[in-house]
Amino acid sequence: MRLQHVEHQEGYRFVLTFENGARREVDLEDLIGQHVALDEVQTARLDPEWGCLEFLDGRVDIEPKTLLRYAGLIEDKRAA
Repeated sequence: MRLQHVEHQEGYRFVLTFENGARREVDLEDLIGQHVALDEVQTARLDPEWGCLEFLDGRVDIEPKTLLRYAGLIEDKRAA
């Protein structure tokens, strides 16, 4: 399921909207903090072809499935 819309809130917090209409506010610091500095989060953009979240002109990207798992919208099958 693709990411349909992304909205930066503050810091590493974003509101993510997926193509099924699910919408979650998430803090992505643990996910991207080592790769995207706080002053670079405004480079966030949605890749319309893949439905992923990109930063720094595509040098850092997060696939939709990872975002869904991180937002708690799908279960991580590795967790037991």
